[in-house]
Amino acid sequence: MSLDNRQIPGGPMSGVVAKAVEYMVDAGQRSVLLLDILRQRGDQYREHVAQTAPHVLSYAAELILDGRKLEHPVNYALVRIIPPEGVEIDLERRPFVVVDPRAGHGPGIGGFKADSEIGVAMRAGHPCYFIGFLPEPMPGQTIERIARAEAIFIEKVIERHPEADGKPCVIGNCQAGWAIMILASLRPELFGPVIVAGAPLAYWAGVHGKYPMRYSGGLLGGSWLTALSSDLGAGKFDGAWLVQNFENQNPSNTLWTKQYNVYSKVDTEADRYLEFERWWGGHVNLNAEEIQFIVDELFIGNNLAAGRVTMSDGTAVDLRNIRSPIVVFCSKGDNITPPQQALNWILDLYADVDEIRAHGQTIVYTVHETVGHLGIFVSGGVAKKEHAEFSSNIDLIDVLPPGLYEATFEARGADTLNDELAVGQWVMRCEARTLDDIRAMGGNSPEDERRFETAKRVSEMNLAAYRKYLQPWVKSMVTPQMAEMMRNWHPLRLQYEAFSSENPWMKMVENAADKARDARKPATKDNPFLTFQEQISKQIVGSLDQWRDLQEALSEAMFLAIYGSPALQAAVGVDPQAIPSQRREMDPRHRERLQARVAELSSKTGSGGLREAGVRALVYVGSARGMVDERSLEALRRLRRSDESGRMTLAEFKKLVREQFFMLLLNRDAALAAIPKLLPDNMDERRRAFAAIQEVLSASADISGEVARRLKQVAGLFGLDGQDNTVPFDPKARAS
Repeated sequence: MSLDNRQIPGGPMSGVVAKAVEYMVDAGQRSVLLLDILRQRGDQYREHVAQTAPHVLSYAAELILDGRKLEHPVNYALVRIIPPEGVEIDLERRPFVVVDPRAGHGPGIGGFKADSEIGVAMRAGHPCYFIGFLPEPMPGQTIERIARAEAIFIEKVIERHPEADGKPCVIGNCQAGWAIMILASLRPELFGPVIVAGAPLAYWAGVHGKYPMRYSGGLLGGSWLTALSSDLGAGKFDGAWLVQNFENQNPSNTLWTKQYNVYSKVDTEADRYLEFERWWGGHVNLNAEEIQFIVDELFIGNNLAAGRVTMSDGTAVDLRNIRSPIVVFCSKGDNITPPQQALNWILDLYADVDEIRAHGQTIVYTVHETVGHLGIFVSGGVAKKEHAEFSSNIDLIDVLPPGLYEATFEARGADTLNDELAVGQWVMRCEARTLDDIRAMGGNSPEDERRFETAKRVSEMNLAAYRKYLQPWVKSMVTPQMAEMMRNWHPLRLQYEAFSSENPWMKMVENAADKARDARKPATKDNPFLTFQEQISKQIVGSLDQWRDLQEALSEAMFLAIYGSPALQAAVGVDPQAIPSQRREMDPRHRERLQARVAELSSKTGSGGLREAGVRALVYVGSARGMVDERSLEALRRLRRSDESGRMTLAEFKKLVREQFFMLLLNRDAALAAIPKLLPDNMDERRRAFAAIQEVLSASADISGEVARRLKQVAGLFGLDGQDNTVPFDPKARAS
């Protein structure tokens, strides 16, 4: 007889008692199964850390270069990702290089499942490479040495793909983002488009009431604790402390939700949970010099955008030297790298969009509404949308005229105009933006900037005092054996070890779990005790979130009060009335080159032929829309395939577009007036060129308004005014 039909004295209570018994059986089984999943997690952790080169890549890989064998060895390596069966790679397409973040956890997150940065890039036909690292740094390894090694890796990728239609697209996640930005500024000739995902570049930026992690350095008295931690590690910094910082940002998830989600869905969530924990628990170490550079120069010093980071040879890192398009992917739901920290470096470097153009830079950003920090590079949904679109449309990004753009995504459907020109489930367009669009997201006031400058100087003073008075004593006391013992006893490592099979009590759990699986009886979904369980869980989450919010509010209030004190500011040399600014004047050498380039382009305005005239006219008319759509680029690509005068390489086409864009920017009237001189006398050739312009323009939207007016003006310049030049756009006509 089933529980539901069992007769229990009390009449109406019999159903409640039956549901209670059903729930108790289910809850008991789930508890045992959860403990067994934690046991599997512990065993997985022990197996993972025992490997020489632990990673979570789900793809086979071929070692290309081992950084440990370089002249200046580092614990990094370059591998080629071997495409899985059924994935076709086009060796003429630019390669993608994914650089993993070294922020305390192990490598591989850029390709730990099919729907990942590596996965979507390969499905778009690109050869893929991965730059990862080993758990232990090499002696003497520094951030600069790693950058030099990564330059060697990228040179090797370029050497392996001489027929590629562009330099490699390099993706830097989180901490790897600022690292590749530094390298791209030092070696701009190596890079195609640079994609930085969830990467902090403006470390002080944020808004009041959110993102309290930026206050941590000041509240801890600066980076002397970083030095102390490295000294206690015998010259190595335990990356588990960095992971602990991430965990502390969301205590409800760390202490409850992550485990409760497995407990409540124990029959389906084990694999996903273990997959993520395999990466999240693979803690790695950094040399003391590496972490001190990161904290002093970046997180507390905020020196990157200000140009105050220098290499050993005296070369200053200037992000304005980057010549490749920069794609910034961030999210409002990211409390580790909020949009302000991902984007406000642009405000630090440039006064307006014209200054961005003067440096020949193309910056594209996109802001997700909700995804969290890790979701930016581990979410399957994000990979299938944003990362897939970036991979499929990297050529569009590469040929954009210099300026500032926002990438937007529109769902592709039956009513999408010329939807066969779009790749994937979304239509990507890049819309022109100004610096005011970034300012509208919020940022620091001058008072906030003075507070962070004060915290920086206090940090420098405390670090100097620690190094003089305490560091010699600490170093003399700590042995390598003591350092290793302290790493092993870190709370994050202990939680894995305690539940592994090394714990003799967990053998009983394993046996009990086997029996629970055999006798598994989940409670029905309408069980009222399950509803009560969910309510209790929500209350726990709510309480922990309230505690976090109070803690963050207190942290912010303390930071603002302490470092906003005029007395403290004056004591450390910060003028309480000054208006701090990171912006620097244009380098005189760049100004000279710019003036020479302006003179060169001005002299070439009347040079060229039909190709130059057509691109100039297309840029002029298309700029009226203030955006570029992937369908227009695909239409243009199909026209290039059918061009009987010889195909241009992508690099040649990019150069042509930029030159014509700047000619229009410098003197629009003169550039337009010169078009008739560039055209051939043959009217049929003119007509075909004009029809091509129409095709590209009509691929993404109807021609109307200012676009129609400019197109009519171009028709006059082509000598076609007064004629019916309307050509119905057939996207399949040029596909062959």
